[in-house]
Amino acid sequence: MNELPQQLVNGLLLGSMYGLVAIGYTMVYGIVQLINFAHGEIFMTGAFGALTVYAYVLPGGTSMWVALPLMLVGAIIVAVLVAVGAERFAYRPLRTAPRLAPLITAIGLSLALQQAVWAWYPEAKSARTFPTIPGGPFNIGNVTIQTGDIFLVVVAPLSMAFLAYFVMRTRTGRGMQATAQDPDTAKLMGVNTDRIIVIAFALGAAFAAVGGVAYGLKYGQIDFKMGFLLGLKAFTAAVLGGIGNIYGAMLGGLVLGVAEALSTAYISDIPGMDQFGSQSWADVWAFVLLILVLLFRPQGLLGERVADRA
Repeated sequence: MNELPQQLVNGLLLGSMYGLVAIGYTMVYGIVQLINFAHGEIFMTGAFGALTVYAYVLPGGTSMWVALPLMLVGAIIVAVLVAVGAERFAYRPLRTAPRLAPLITAIGLSLALQQAVWAWYPEAKSARTFPTIPGGPFNIGNVTIQTGDIFLVVVAPLSMAFLAYFVMRTRTGRGMQATAQDPDTAKLMGVNTDRIIVIAFALGAAFAAVGGVAYGLKYGQIDFKMGFLLGLKAFTAAVLGGIGNIYGAMLGGLVLGVAEALSTAYISDIPGMDQFGSQSWADVWAFVLLILVLLFRPQGLLGERVADRA
């Protein structure tokens, strides 16, 4: 029980990262009903964009307090360019195609982005060291927080607050809601649906890039395969919270992160379950949680927000 506060904090931090990536899944699906399985690689390219700024753009010895905002900008630019390019050249031509076609395209794009980063960064064949914020760790009672975690503690709620304001209070946000509800009617009312869809891809990519930087700061390394499993968990978080529901995506991420942290910490204490409490089994328990939620509440924790276009 003495470890419970620490494990809860670990889970909330991990879940915040999942939630940042899950937002992109749920926004795109809510508007165009596309499962963008390449979104995990958008997260990965954002992390490598930040590393590129630090390693090749900034002069050596630059303080991380100066470098971090520039790395964040670089990550967002790279991720947004990749996402918008994918929407324009890979997904838009297939918008009226059967749903299986864009799904297969997304999987192919995911593999292509992995190989592109692998070819661009020869060192990416193994994990690349990511710069970390100096200082720490910080102890608050029985809880220890690493310096890299502070970045996540700050940016996750700020990102969520910005997105809530953007969707609910701005003209473009209302256009996104209208397009998600009925794209044909929204177009008749003067909404540029193509522009709305591009903005949804760009916003999702920006949040994924923030998550990619947070991942590098937290773990101190990145690699070209990092987006696959994390992207899969982020998609799980989006389904867990209710696909198409922005707030559900963040809640699903938090629930998934806490479940993963607690399962890793405590399942091995159960007699006969020693081998099931290792870190390698944390991924399994995350999907077990998803199956249980879908069995008893198929619409997700907060319910789906996807229009019926049948």
